[in-house]
Amino acid sequence: MKLLKTSPEPQKSGLLLIDKPADFSSHDIIAISRRILKTKKIGHSGTLDPMATGLLVLLVGREATRRQDSFLKLSKTYSARLKLGTETDTWDAYGTPVCQRAVPPLSLADVQNAAQALSGAIRQPIPFFSAKRIGGKHMYDLARQGAEMERKYNEVTVQWKEISLNAPDEIDFTVHCSCGTYVRSLGYLLAQELGTAGHLTALRRLEIGPFQVQNAFDGNLLKNCPTDTLYSRVESITL
Repeated sequence: MKLLKTSPEPQKSGLLLIDKPADFSSHDIIAISRRILKTKKIGHSGTLDPMATGLLVLLVGREATRRQDSFLKLSKTYSARLKLGTETDTWDAYGTPVCQRAVPPLSLADVQNAAQALSGAIRQPIPFFSAKRIGGKHMYDLARQGAEMERKYNEVTVQWKEISLNAPDEIDFTVHCSCGTYVRSLGYLLAQELGTAGHLTALRRLEIGPFQVQNAFDGNLLKNCPTDTLYSRVESITL
């Protein structure tokens, strides 16, 4: 089989907006993009969990990747669905149930008040199944190995944009948040604030800084995308 040759530097440098489908890791999308664009020089401005869909901003070429830190610090907007009553070990639908709690009768005002208590600057627990490293190892690898880990926290800023109670045990919400926010953690905290357990069943990233998912290339079309077509979607850096 003939191996594909890749170049350290792509033909064109800039930003490539991808709408990631579910069941792909962010690194899957990066690897496919590297193959199509025939380059190794592709970074990102923040990954998404495999369950999540939505905006990935890929940094193509040296000019873009050298500014990765500034892109990683951009705020983000997400929409999500929270299922109440069951907590999973990953705090999303891909995990194993670990806890069940009755769901109390809730009104929309109850949910809004709980969200208000989690607004502004908050201390957020980091999921054990996350890419954060401890001693050089990803936490999700340690979690899969059954390793004992001390709960880690980080400080983030959260603004709840929309919230609705779709069913007695189901909440939809949209949040604008600082970098480093785990929306799965917000779902976990919101369920606790409401006196129950919960996990996310849907998560979609809508915005990263000024970039919006509606302007992104459909990730479902990525595998069979011609090189020239994908290069035509690489945008100049405007930040």
